[in-house]
Amino acid sequence: MSLPDSLISTTVAVLGGTGPQGRGLARRFAAAGLPVVIGSRSAERASETARTLAEATGAEVTGTDNASAADAGDIVVVAVPWDGHGDLLRDLAPTLAGKVVVDCVNPLGFDKRGAYALPVDEGSAAQQAEALLPDSTVVAAFHHLSAVKLEDAEVTSVDTDVLVLGDVREATDRVQDLAGTIPGVRGVYAGRLRNAHQVEALTANLISVNRRHKAHAGVRVTDI
Repeated sequence: MSLPDSLISTTVAVLGGTGPQGRGLARRFAAAGLPVVIGSRSAERASETARTLAEATGAEVTGTDNASAADAGDIVVVAVPWDGHGDLLRDLAPTLAGKVVVDCVNPLGFDKRGAYALPVDEGSAAQQAEALLPDSTVVAAFHHLSAVKLEDAEVTSVDTDVLVLGDVREATDRVQDLAGTIPGVRGVYAGRLRNAHQVEALTANLISVNRRHKAHAGVRVTDI
């Protein structure tokens, strides 16, 4: 599959790329032919993960610390745990200036009754990112993709849509194209960034679906 024009000569950095979600996204982007830089708090762990993915995909994957990865990426995907989200982006704001930042973080809590959405002062993780990164273009996307499916090389088609939210049309179109590099995935524009809360929160419902049905469910939008 050839890359869309919007992604030609584009390097994708994945902050938190050694965790399951970040690692899975990095694998799929690399397999599509995009240069990928994995970021982590530990440059050594990122380099180790990158070597593994490069061997598995035959693609260009490198690993370094989160700050260096952010500097290297044209599109920067934020896939870090919620509890470190604000501090990381606050520190990286100067480095991320002028870049498209894709936030896929889900602020969730867990108790004996399962997963639930956490309140966020700014409204959502994506809106927190927007507040902390005034010189970046923030897009919300990739919240509902199964890390298990993304990481499984035997899964040749990930059967789901990706809801893409943001306030800049050029950026949301580009992230929709990025989603479309994953076989079986379609990027669907789903509104302004102010609507990210319910998209992030829906992940708690999908976790409940998956636990009850022993599945890795995603979301499909019909009639488009």
